[in-house]
Amino acid sequence: MLTQREVEEAKIRQQVDKIIEGLRTKDLEGLKQLYTTDVISFDIEPPLQHVGIEAKLKNWANAFTFFQDVTYEVRDLTLTVGDNVAFGHCFNRLSGTLRNGTATSGIWVRVTYCFRKINDSWLIAHDQVSVPLDMLSGKGVADLEP
Repeated sequence: MLTQREVEEAKIRQQVDKIIEGLRTKDLEGLKQLYTTDVISFDIEPPLQHVGIEAKLKNWANAFTFFQDVTYEVRDLTLTVGDNVAFGHCFNRLSGTLRNGTATSGIWVRVTYCFRKINDSWLIAHDQVSVPLDMLSGKGVADLEP
C-alpha cells in the first residue's frame, strides 16, 4: 500500500508528464494549468526573472517559434514532498526539428521546480533553469550531458 507521500509524489510526477506533453504539443493553455498565476521563473533567457504566468507562457511561446516539432526530456527527477510544498530537481532537454527542417539535439539544462499544493493540485510556483558557467570565459557551458 502506498503512503500519502508516495501518492503525492506520484501526482507531482504526473504534473511533470503534463509539462512534457504540453511542450510536445505546444499547448500553451494546457501548460498554463500547471503553474500558479504568480509563478516566478528564473529561466535560461533574460531577464533575471519572469514574473507571473503570462511571462512564463511568453517564454514557451518564444521557444515554439523556433520549432516545427518539439521533444522534451526529463531525466533523474528527484522530489522532496511535504504537506503543501514540494521541490524537485532534474535535467531537461528541449530538442526537435527547427522550422527550417533541421533536426537539433538541443542542450541539457539543470531545472529546479518548487510546487505548491492548491485545491489538491500540485502547481509550479517557481522554477529555475540553468547551465554551468565557465568562470574564466564568463560563458555558459551548453555541451554537457547527464
